[in-house]
Amino acid sequence: MYYILLSVHALVKWLVLLSLLYAIIRAFHGFRSGAPFTQTDNAVRHWTATIAHIQLLIGTALFLQSPLVKVAFSAGTSTGDASFFAFIHSSMMFAAIVLITVGSSLAKRKAKDRDKFRIQLIWFCLALLIMLIAIPWPFSPLAQRPFIRTF
Repeated sequence: MYYILLSVHALVKWLVLLSLLYAIIRAFHGFRSGAPFTQTDNAVRHWTATIAHIQLLIGTALFLQSPLVKVAFSAGTSTGDASFFAFIHSSMMFAAIVLITVGSSLAKRKAKDRDKFRIQLIWFCLALLIMLIAIPWPFSPLAQRPFIRTF
């Protein structure tokens, strides 16, 4: 079951990043041009938050089953991959998804289209920044993972 979750996680993480980038691009374009907030913009906002929530559920299941996290909690505050995934990655990704959720909710409730785009742009950019910091890049000093895992 753990390896199935890892496979699904590998796909959904890219969907989260792509949908977030697409939502940011649409929000930037809409804010800059003064375009109306269309049904498509609303759907992109909604599906970006939904995909992020799906990733949160998958990530929580992986967190609870991960051997790295178990090592980190059994050893206390250790260094390396175990502490990165147990503490830094999980808390920062959770914070990013909270920002996406709040930004989506606030944008939905705004009356003016320009305000919807502005709110979405600000909150989604903050979430993307946190996600980019929390990703275990191949060049990261905290934890290294390849871009595409081969298991």
